[in-house]
Amino acid sequence: MAQSGDQVADQIAQLNAARNLVLGDAAFYPQIVNGVLPIIGAHARVELRRWGTEFLAETFASPAFASAQKEQLATNVLQTVRSVLELPEGDQLVLKNIAQTAASLYPLVFRHIINHPEDKQPWEHLEAIKQDLLRRWDSFSYPVKVCCIKFAQRVVLVQTHGLIADPRRPEHNETSLAIVSRNHAILSLPNLEAESSGLLDRILSVFHEDASDPILVNATLNCLAALIRTRQSIGNKIITAILNFFPARHARSPVTPAVRVGVKSMERTARAVLINILKRNPSHPLAGKMQQHIERLMQSWAEPVDESSRKRGPPTEPTDGLDAAKRARLDAETPPIIKVPPLPPGRISFAQLFTLTEDSGLSSFDVKQLPADLVVKIVVPLLARVDQSPLNQAVDAIRMRYQTVSKQQMTQPQQASPEDDDDYEPEYDPMDVPASTDDQAAVSAELPGEQPDLVSLGPFVLPRPPPLSEEQAAEAGRGAVSRVFGMLGSTPSAPNLVKGQGQQLGFSRLAGSTFDRDAWVTLLTRLATRAPAGLEGPKSEDGSGRKKPAISDTIRETLYRYILEDFRGRVNVGIMWLNEEWYNDRLQMKIAANNRTNEDEEVSVALHYDHWVLRLLDGFLPYLDSRDIKIFIRFLSEIPEVTIPIAKRIASLAKDPERVSLCVQSFMYLIMFRPPAREICLDALEEVYQNYEESRPSASKVLSRWRPQRVEQLQAEQTTLVNRTVDPRTQGAAATNGARDPRIAHIPGSQSSSDTTVA
Repeated sequence: MAQSGDQVADQIAQLNAARNLVLGDAAFYPQIVNGVLPIIGAHARVELRRWGTEFLAETFASPAFASAQKEQLATNVLQTVRSVLELPEGDQLVLKNIAQTAASLYPLVFRHIINHPEDKQPWEHLEAIKQDLLRRWDSFSYPVKVCCIKFAQRVVLVQTHGLIADPRRPEHNETSLAIVSRNHAILSLPNLEAESSGLLDRILSVFHEDASDPILVNATLNCLAALIRTRQSIGNKIITAILNFFPARHARSPVTPAVRVGVKSMERTARAVLINILKRNPSHPLAGKMQQHIERLMQSWAEPVDESSRKRGPPTEPTDGLDAAKRARLDAETPPIIKVPPLPPGRISFAQLFTLTEDSGLSSFDVKQLPADLVVKIVVPLLARVDQSPLNQAVDAIRMRYQTVSKQQMTQPQQASPEDDDDYEPEYDPMDVPASTDDQAAVSAELPGEQPDLVSLGPFVLPRPPPLSEEQAAEAGRGAVSRVFGMLGSTPSAPNLVKGQGQQLGFSRLAGSTFDRDAWVTLLTRLATRAPAGLEGPKSEDGSGRKKPAISDTIRETLYRYILEDFRGRVNVGIMWLNEEWYNDRLQMKIAANNRTNEDEEVSVALHYDHWVLRLLDGFLPYLDSRDIKIFIRFLSEIPEVTIPIAKRIASLAKDPERVSLCVQSFMYLIMFRPPAREICLDALEEVYQNYEESRPSASKVLSRWRPQRVEQLQAEQTTLVNRTVDPRTQGAAATNGARDPRIAHIPGSQSSSDTTVA
């Protein structure tokens, strides 16, 4: 039954997830490849075949995938590749990916056949794939032809004799005919050599065609470079073919700009190949010819391909009567000179200064009547089409007007007459001399209907915004906190400093000294702990009776969720936060103790460390396993204080038999390297020893070092409890129930507690 589009899309999404998995860890390649082979076969839809062939080409070309594992996996995919290649529809993307996959598989399967001559089926599949690709080579489109060139190059590379680096270690030698025995059961050396020679001639035939395609020529040149470098037996033949190839002679006609670009690209690629050969082997027998050919190709860059590409010659223009340095263009139209009207006499306004037209209608039009958006829509296209010459003339005319007006004002200083000075009396008091309240009241009483002049009002000051309510301030604070946390995902983390180049900032760092992720986290933790220190009182309640959370509690809750989203990657944030909480608690306790007046007075301080460290432990402890031992021990070693509730949380790990080792190792580290918490951890470990039988082998080793007498006492009690004889009437029931601990039979209230009691 045909699959729907949604089903195919879901399958491709799942396949992409598998691809991301192997890109992260190459060890999953065999498992994923064997799993997807039934899905991407010949009976699958074309979308799945495209994805599958692309994934196979990517798998066998991956440098992260070991060659030995590739060789083991190569024989499993040959049947699928062959069946997809033999389909009659021939999708271009599928064929391109198959050609790339075959180029990677050929040396792997060839080496497998050398080492396992009895396995004939992989060689039959590989021969069928090779013959099919070589037979349909010329009928393929250009992308598939380029991949076929790469496949043919790989076949020639394998089926010729290469160098033997170490005869004692054949697995380290290059895959070639040199490692094939002459009496091999499947591989015939004469036939393989003849096939590679003919295939090489077919590759080099692109240099002898009348009209060479630049794409195929460049692809061939790039593939031949590897053959010249690694196969000296055919290197001179390939170099001779390149020396006899001159791209300008093989250009198609008519010569268009596209043809000229193709010719230049072929010349550049051929020069790069020859220059690379000379760099690797300056004493090559054909070095002189290669150098001459390189110079010839370099000269061909300057030579025109045809007469149509020549530059135009200088125009035949008369020079008599014209300046040799600045000759005017012939037949060039002179731009019209705009007419600038003179300025009117007297005082000049800005409108008159910038008015260059004599039309009274345009001069009297008030542009302020038009909306601003309409003015923008008119002016922007108009400026894009305006002629540059009239615009420059208008700007120069306004500049000359402005300079003339400025000079006139400087040459005519204003002089006030003595009569005006005698008659001048100010009608208002200056702003810096305060007037009395009585005078102002008298003036306002004398002029009840007259408004004061705007000049006497002084500077304008915006009124203060209304104060925010408590709910509005809390909402604004929560919004700011959420934006900062959202920015943490896009902020880069601090780079790891190389030893000797810098100093890592410590506990006393400035929160804003750097603008990396750690700086923002430090700022947030100190906003939650230090900013509200000493200001925390009883929380107010809203109308529903619920307590309103403070901004500091909001930051703490957001930090808690941020850390639990990825605890393994954000353990540094949790450690930094808890250290700040502990430091703030101790500082507030010290301040409150110093401020109390009576020694018997109780100190009441809001403490946060104990609450949040337990919440954080309860949040991530269910998800820890034995692989997280380093992260968990680091967390326990860097938090400022280990308390009894924390030790109980660690002891709860022993409930899971798979995490007993994690529990005991954590206690052992704390006992050894945190002496203040040693007794607490020993007590907790002793309880683990008593309650969980799986922990006794490892816990006894730790307790025997620090509390040897207590261990002996516990072991003696355990031995006494085990050796106690159970009532014969309850032995059968206990054996049937499969009780792991004999103490179960002595629990008061149980079925077997009627005759015996716990000692």
